[in-house]
Amino acid sequence: MSPRPDPGREFVLTVSCSDKPGIVYAVTSFLVQHGGNMLQSKQFNDRRGGGFFMRVHFAAQHGLEELRAGFTYVAESFQMNWRLNDASTPTRTLIMVSKFGHCLNDLLFRRQGGALNIEIPAIVSNHPDLEPLASSYGVPYHHVPVTPDTKAQAEARVLELVAEYDADLVVLARYMQVLSDDLCKRLEGRAINIHHSFLPGFKGAKPYHQAHERGVKLIGATAHYVTADLDEGPIIEQDVVRVDHELDPDDLITAGRDVEAQVLARAVKWHSEQRVLLNGDRTVVFR
Repeated sequence: MSPRPDPGREFVLTVSCSDKPGIVYAVTSFLVQHGGNMLQSKQFNDRRGGGFFMRVHFAAQHGLEELRAGFTYVAESFQMNWRLNDASTPTRTLIMVSKFGHCLNDLLFRRQGGALNIEIPAIVSNHPDLEPLASSYGVPYHHVPVTPDTKAQAEARVLELVAEYDADLVVLARYMQVLSDDLCKRLEGRAINIHHSFLPGFKGAKPYHQAHERGVKLIGATAHYVTADLDEGPIIEQDVVRVDHELDPDDLITAGRDVEAQVLARAVKWHSEQRVLLNGDRTVVFR
C-alpha cells in the first residue's frame, strides 16, 4: 500500500476545461512558483469533445488557502472547473442502505482497515435490519422509513442528515428506493449508486433468479453517479465475473454480491481521491 499523504504538505489539484495550448505549462509554472514537487500527474485530451482533464498530486510548503488563492488566476485564464484539496483529508461519506448488507459491510471494513480514505459519520436506512452492523463499527444509524405517502418527508430528512453530517458524498450501497428527480439534482455529482448492470434484461424482483433461468454466462455490476435518469448516470467503474450451469440462484447471488462490493469500493476510493472527473454524460477516471 502506498504511504498515506502527509497532512498539510500534499495536495491534489484537478482541472477540466476546453483544450487549448498552454494549460500544462500554466499548471506546472504555478507549482514551480509555489515550491511544489509533483508526485503524480495524469492528463487526458478528449479529441472528439474538445475537453482537457488533469489531476496532479503534489507536495508543497505553502498552505491550502494560499495555494487556492494563487491558482485562481490560472483557473480564470483558462475558464477551468477546478478543485484543490489536501490529499490527506478524508471524504465525509453518508451511506444509504436497505436490507442487503454486503456493500455496507465491505465499505465499513475497508474504512476501518485504512483502505479507503473516507469518514462514515452516519448510515441511513429505510429498514432497521442493519443497525447491529452499524453499531458494531460505532457508526450512528438512522432509520428513515419510506412509503408512497411519506416519500417526500423521508427525502427531506435525508437532506437534513446530509447537511447535519456535512457529507461530501452519499453512497447508495444497495438502497432499494428510487430517488426523486429533485433529490437526484440536489445530490448531483456527489452520490454514487451500485447495481447489477450486466443483467439489463432482468428487471424487477429477483434478477439473479431470472438470470439463472436464462443460463447467463456473465454477471456483473456498475457503479455510477446518481441522476434523474434511473441507472443511467455517468459510469465510474464496472466489472464482471464468469458463471456457468453448475451455479444455482443462490450461488449467483453470492457471486453477484462479491462483484457489487468490489466495484462500489473502487468507485468510492477513486471519487474520494479525486480521480473521477465528469465529462458530460461520461467520466474520466485517473486510476
